[in-house]
Amino acid sequence: MATLATIAGIGTAETGQAQEGAEEGPNVSVGETKSPNNASENPDVEVMVEALKSLCNILLHNHTAQVVAEELQLMKGIAERLKQCHDPTWTHEVRFFDLRLTFLLTALRVDVRAQLAKELHGISLLGNQLDATLGLCWPDTFESARAGSEGVPPEELPPLSREQTERAMEILKTLFNITFNTAKSEVDEEDAAEYRHLGAILRHCLMSCADGEERTEEFHSHTVNLLGNLPLPSLDVLLMPKVQQGSIEHMDVNMDAVHMLLDFMEKRLDRGNKLKETLLPCLNLLTESARIHRETRKFLRSKVLPPLRDVKNRPEVGSSLRNKLVRLMTHIDTDVKTCVAELIFVLCKESVSRFIKYTGYGNAAGLLAARGLLRGAGDSGIYSGDEDSETEEYREAKALINPVTGVVEEEQSNPMEGMTEEQKEYEAMKLVSMFDKLSRNNIIQPMQLGGDGRITELNQDDMQRLVHNPHVQPRAQPPGSDSDEGN
Repeated sequence: MATLATIAGIGTAETGQAQEGAEEGPNVSVGETKSPNNASENPDVEVMVEALKSLCNILLHNHTAQVVAEELQLMKGIAERLKQCHDPTWTHEVRFFDLRLTFLLTALRVDVRAQLAKELHGISLLGNQLDATLGLCWPDTFESARAGSEGVPPEELPPLSREQTERAMEILKTLFNITFNTAKSEVDEEDAAEYRHLGAILRHCLMSCADGEERTEEFHSHTVNLLGNLPLPSLDVLLMPKVQQGSIEHMDVNMDAVHMLLDFMEKRLDRGNKLKETLLPCLNLLTESARIHRETRKFLRSKVLPPLRDVKNRPEVGSSLRNKLVRLMTHIDTDVKTCVAELIFVLCKESVSRFIKYTGYGNAAGLLAARGLLRGAGDSGIYSGDEDSETEEYREAKALINPVTGVVEEEQSNPMEGMTEEQKEYEAMKLVSMFDKLSRNNIIQPMQLGGDGRITELNQDDMQRLVHNPHVQPRAQPPGSDSDEGN
């Protein structure tokens, strides 16, 4: 490992000591690079690349090598070369495998991840590397452009080259690793400035395209994943660029980046594959952005929850973005349906009545149960007080809408019409007995609405009480009792 690191030009004091301590080893003549700062010695770049490839392969398949890499402080050696982001000595291959090796080290070793983030100032280091890779200039503090193309709309810029895209994606993946578990509430002023600068670069990534649709989507996917790791206050840089001709504007704010995120999310929705891995990062990012930025929330609401006119089709039926999202509110994956419901709930300003209006009580019940809101509640209070305008179609049909399904339904005949009171009571007892049997056989778990608005288990005593006296209400469970909020 020490020999390969030396050949690769990322040797440190530790690798030198390791080589000196070896009883015998190969005579390292290629490059003789004891330090990565000796570019003037004209190292054999092709051999350096092969050494970097070998290190990547060994790290990927050997746990002992991962430990040794940390002991040899390889991350320090790579960081020194990464600082030379404008040095023409280093070819694309050297830079790419430096970044690939950095990604592997941070993916496989938690201690290296922390070292790069803190000791080696990884956010700034890799942010500068990404800046140089994309060839950016800065017309304003948090507004980037491609050097030589200032003022050109993003959609008119040529795509990034294959080499630029490859390096940029390695940087994005590594930045994701070192920001994944950061305590966002404890970000100091210096770190906050670095995160905002990085956010501005990521906005440029979001607005750029790569060589080919598939590569562009992969590039944007890594960008979205990393944006989700940034502290929420730093996301305001997505809205900072001035509104220009061709920009998507809402409330005098540039919404190009938010619109791009929305398009990205809808593509993932339409594809329908691996929704948990592909959709959730974008959903969470849009939800948190909408929660803290009023303009973002209003723009998203205009696209996702436009004024309600269709009162004849269920909220989950149709091809609109609202229909697609509501369908996922009853998805088999709990994380998917929770995140979708959370986005719509935030766009409704966390108003229970508005949430039910757009989704139907049946679709909304899961999130309301989890939050203890099945009894209803007012607005959260953290949002502005704009009114929810009602369309003429909705106002006319409002009294006829079934709140469970969210649509106007045809009148159904009463199944108990013509029954005597004794017959009705017999049917009720029969139903209770069926529930009791299913419960005792552990096929279902009967639930009840507790005093705190949450769903709680209906125990066997309560079931027996209902069986023998159906007119007695089951006892409400005290707040804080065990509950199964998922049912």
